[in-house]
Amino acid sequence: MKLPAALRFTSLFATGLALLSITVSAQEPLNFPAPSPTAKVAQTVGLTEVEIVYARPAMRGRKIFGALVPYDAIWRTGANQSSKISFSGPVVFGGVEVPGGTYALYTVPGSSKWEVILSRNTELWGSYGYVPDQEVARIEAKPIKTAESVESLTLSIDGVDADAATLNIAWERVRVSVPISADTQPVLIPQIEAVMASDAEKKPYFAAAMYLYSKGVMLDQAAEWIGIAAAQQPDAFWLTYRQGLVLEAAGDKVGAIAAAEKSLAKAQTQEGEIKAEYTRLNEQLLARLQQ
Repeated sequence: MKLPAALRFTSLFATGLALLSITVSAQEPLNFPAPSPTAKVAQTVGLTEVEIVYARPAMRGRKIFGALVPYDAIWRTGANQSSKISFSGPVVFGGVEVPGGTYALYTVPGSSKWEVILSRNTELWGSYGYVPDQEVARIEAKPIKTAESVESLTLSIDGVDADAATLNIAWERVRVSVPISADTQPVLIPQIEAVMASDAEKKPYFAAAMYLYSKGVMLDQAAEWIGIAAAQQPDAFWLTYRQGLVLEAAGDKVGAIAAAEKSLAKAQTQEGEIKAEYTRLNEQLLARLQQ
């Protein structure tokens, strides 16, 4: 039996709605680009892993400090949740000893002075409800005017050396820096001593000696260990040169001269850039020792 036109339309409309419902329900949730996308920064400082997780707002033609981000008020140092910084071990943050852990990174921007804060309270959305009783560090930092504008907030770990680095906070034309250090000696020196006192077949004589030399500690011990390493590799002119450096630091000028002369002689058997480099290095060391 042929259905009336109105019923046919109603039936088709209902079928269409059902199909649309099935299609929509089968779709994945829509993802939209975040106005302030999340960024992660990871860096090893000494033996400590440092990680920063933060949202990066952009200027988009707006004035930032003293306007969008008020002066003299607590700021989440980003957008959305507060920025987080994690240390796998203890560090010195801007001169303050801080245990390993994860902290919220807050700041109080100012025209001539900033305060940079680490807080144990990592659960706040932004800085709403912030109270200072969970702070582990609050240090002052001087804002520096940058030559170029930074469009998106940038947190970075720069100037990394053996056991120190710098946290930089940059946005608009402002940069604030906080030194971070993670002393490796309390951890590594006992480990070195334990390995050297063990019956291990291979011991890190060269690496251990150069570590002590780089820290300027236990230099007599460093001289002994690099002497063993040099005896194990008598043709390693690059190692013998470093033996000269360690002996110089330990106050053994005669031994240092002998090592430099030996390294210089061995370097003459090489070719090209490596010969030129170690000739220059040893001649500089000898000139310094013979003053």
